[in-house]
Amino acid sequence: MSIDILQEKIRMYKNPTVVGLDPTPDLVPQYLFEEAKMAAGLGPEAAALAYENFCKGILDSLKDLVPAVKVQTACFFGLGGAGISAMQRVMAYAKELGYYVILDCMRGDMPETAEVLARGVFGTVEICGESFSPYACDAVTLNGYLGGDSIRPFLPYCRTGDKSIFVLVKTSNRSSVEVQDLLSGGRVVHTAMADLVNRWGADCKGKNGYSQVAAVVGATYPEVIKSLREKYDRMFFLVPGYGAQGGSGKSVQYAFDRFGHGAAVCASRSILGAWQRGKSDGRDFKERAREAAERMFRNIEKYCMIM
Repeated sequence: MSIDILQEKIRMYKNPTVVGLDPTPDLVPQYLFEEAKMAAGLGPEAAALAYENFCKGILDSLKDLVPAVKVQTACFFGLGGAGISAMQRVMAYAKELGYYVILDCMRGDMPETAEVLARGVFGTVEICGESFSPYACDAVTLNGYLGGDSIRPFLPYCRTGDKSIFVLVKTSNRSSVEVQDLLSGGRVVHTAMADLVNRWGADCKGKNGYSQVAAVVGATYPEVIKSLREKYDRMFFLVPGYGAQGGSGKSVQYAFDRFGHGAAVCASRSILGAWQRGKSDGRDFKERAREAAERMFRNIEKYCMIM
């Protein structure tokens, strides 16, 4: 089962962290763009190559420390076809190095479009008599606020045990309160979403007892994490928002059970942009990223020990 694989990797590394690969022009060192221009010329091809080389460098530096990565599609899609190709190569490289790979996509509202997305990320696409698997990933993030139509096409892949989905419940951004904390029918909207996630994943549990249909719960709302964990002891949590958004080891401690299981904590900018602290030109970005990832692990370890 996919969540079992993630949980076992976390136990093997004794580290519940996920690094978000969210490359942006301000996070990628300038020298990588200059090298990419020499190799690919001007335009999105050069930017995509710089993103790819940056992400692969991060993957190389953390491969024996961090069990999982989350690839942000928006950063690559913004570069068009060249960006998508670079993203696919980054994902394949992450799988080659042994990472658990989460694709952060969150799209597909109608059943038909959700089915197309599900086949593309989890299954195979058949064209002209040949089958392709375009995206090398173990799991995807999805927006359940679009309703069950956006989720159900993915559930068969979860039931077979090979794939998992992480459904947005309470996101880490500040303005999430504008919608997710509203009262509706006597309960808060994000708790209604958690109930749906629990229902969608009821028959998708693995050997560790956690469902393949997991929840995204932001590190910036520790009181929500605590209340949801108390209610849903068999729901796995992906906890974004550590570091740059204000999440800490103290705030994420409630995501875990007493054995340190059931959650993975994600950070992006605080690790990718670690080289920007000080007077570095970014040529040491791999070393600085590793140092930041180690600090993150030690901070979480103060509050949660993985058994």
